[in-house]
Amino acid sequence: MYVIAVYDVGQKRVAKMLKLCRRYLNWIQNSVFEGEITEARLEEFKFRASQIMDEDDDSLIIFKTRQEKWLDKEIVGHERQNLGNFL
Repeated sequence: MYVIAVYDVGQKRVAKMLKLCRRYLNWIQNSVFEGEITEARLEEFKFRASQIMDEDDDSLIIFKTRQEKWLDKEIVGHERQNLGNFL
């Protein structure tokens, strides 16, 4: 499946969440990641994220679709990381 993950965490936890997200997905913008992931790896990612997060203050939002082709993405302004050139 293809996912977009967006997080909002306290300043003390930002570095840990960034490192975790980069292990599973591709960084596209501050606190925003996207990529293909299996259901098992997504569950692992969510579990590890919940261990970092403060459930009273932090959030992780995951948008899911079956494949990237079903997602119509439009970029306005500068694209921070162009993943279209990766093999």
